[in-house]
Amino acid sequence: MYRFLLSRRWAIITLIALLLIPAMIRLGFWQLHRHEARVARNELIARSLTSPAVAFDTLSASPGFAVPTELTWRAVTATGQYDPAHEFVVRGRTEPGGSSIGYFVVTPLKLADGRGEVLVNRGWVDSGTDATSYPQVPAAPGGEVTVTGRMRADETTASSGIKERGRLPDRQFKLINSGQQAGSGGERVLGGYLELVSTSPQPADGPVLLAEPNHSDIGPHMAYAVQWWLFCGLVPVGLVVMARREARERAAEARSAAEPELVDA
Repeated sequence: MYRFLLSRRWAIITLIALLLIPAMIRLGFWQLHRHEARVARNELIARSLTSPAVAFDTLSASPGFAVPTELTWRAVTATGQYDPAHEFVVRGRTEPGGSSIGYFVVTPLKLADGRGEVLVNRGWVDSGTDATSYPQVPAAPGGEVTVTGRMRADETTASSGIKERGRLPDRQFKLINSGQQAGSGGERVLGGYLELVSTSPQPADGPVLLAEPNHSDIGPHMAYAVQWWLFCGLVPVGLVVMARREARERAAEARSAAEPELVDA
């Protein structure tokens, strides 16, 4: 009854099924690892944001410092005076509500202890109607200020997926990168940058502050992992169902072929 399973067609079907099973198992573990990475990221962000703030220059004490993963989002402080002469904007950034595209405003802060400058992302401003000119930006507060923010690693094309573009208007960039700014301004810029949360004394006006990163959403990856493993289990079940269905169809065809012979007899 099941001799058809030895046919070339069924050999190909079985081979495909045998290839699908390990592929689906692997895809399930890939989604599981993504889930684990998302959970670890959320835990890191929550731990970093709730840790006591430390001075920026105790973590990044030199130009070119690569902020490690465990320090990303760490609450930091810095005291000094803003350097508006070297302020710049970063193009193509979404405002905190996610509805408009504009600029991040980045202003260097000259540290009071003289160790150098730290880039401070002061927030988001609208791009306006003319993307070729410098946007309207609330002035950075004058005098000595103490800023509190989140530690961030320098942006690169590899880490952000954002490609650099040449011939941008003056003081406009695509990435926030301390090495790039040190090279253009000649100042001693410490590695990494600070994402502003608050300023003391508080200015009357300023760009729209960026929202705290979401660290409660674990995403759909665990559900996807379970789905892949369920699909894997359904493959052999599907083979059995297909084989039994074909066996019934062949048996029915055989009976239909035999009925005329019985009538003639």
